[in-house]
Amino acid sequence: MGAVIRSGRKEAGFSQEAFADASGIDRSHMGKIERGERNITLLNLIRIAEALDCRLSEILAKADL
Repeated sequence: MGAVIRSGRKEAGFSQEAFADASGIDRSHMGKIERGERNITLLNLIRIAEALDCRLSEILAKADL
């Protein structure tokens, strides 16, 4: 999941800090999510999807979930 989020962030042209701000998640926590060091909550997944301007189902499909 973290690799999918990182890939989407980079494709959208966000730095990690700008993406964390756009999604309302602390930058250090976002880094841990992207590295797979933290489990991600449904609320944070929704925030990430909104920041990426995509559907949550798209992120889940890319992660094979």
